[in-house]
Amino acid sequence: MKFINLLEIGAVALMISACTTNPITGRSSLQLANNSQILTMSAQEYRSTLGKSKVITGTADAKRVVSVGSRIKSAAERYYQSIGRSGDLANYKWEFNLIQSNELNAWCMPGGKVAVYTGILPVTKNENGLAVVMGHEVSHALAGHGNERISQAMVAQYGGAILGGSISNAQWANVFEAVYPIGSQVALLKYGRNQESEADQMGLYIMSMAGYDPREAIPFWQRMEAASKGARQPEFLSTHPNPETRISDINKNLPKALEYYKASGAKM
Repeated sequence: MKFINLLEIGAVALMISACTTNPITGRSSLQLANNSQILTMSAQEYRSTLGKSKVITGTADAKRVVSVGSRIKSAAERYYQSIGRSGDLANYKWEFNLIQSNELNAWCMPGGKVAVYTGILPVTKNENGLAVVMGHEVSHALAGHGNERISQAMVAQYGGAILGGSISNAQWANVFEAVYPIGSQVALLKYGRNQESEADQMGLYIMSMAGYDPREAIPFWQRMEAASKGARQPEFLSTHPNPETRISDINKNLPKALEYYKASGAKM
């Protein structure tokens, strides 16, 4: 009985020590996984995905993806430096690529590995719309949502083995591949509703810090809904907030986002 109690105490201590607080939203999440391993595997899978895709370079659209991504990257780095957490991004090796695909999608892997699909560009329409998308996707990485999802999977599959540190490299790789099913398209990354909502909020703030108008977020998501032909599951079954909830949350976060926008030197 005492041994079981010690395990329980140890597990609780581990969970507490592994909790990470998002410096922008204040949300806490369990992040047990080794970030160094995550970044290494992410970089490998990113290179593999690019190698299997038609990467667009040199065009106006490709240059726009790099330009918007670079501004969002710089804004994030400035903010993290201002709060004394530059170390959070120290091992990021940012990349921004445009991939030929009809899918309405974009994604960012841990470490700042970003891809935007050409299919979403007609919906973004302009740099502000593109900043909404890229701010949202980059926020998944900054918030450690990959680590959180991997940690949830580790706990679900291996439970107490985590406490004893007995997870093998093969088991770790299996968990990573389950969370990031790269071979079947990175677009299928599955985040929870809380993570999607947090990426909306965080992305709204970061795009504002980068000098992009956060008021463009609402028309973008409305266009996205229209382009998706309105097909969606009820919110309680979906990993994404439904459009009404998303718009309501954006409106709640707009006043603070506009403060960041004004502070960036942009004209209101």
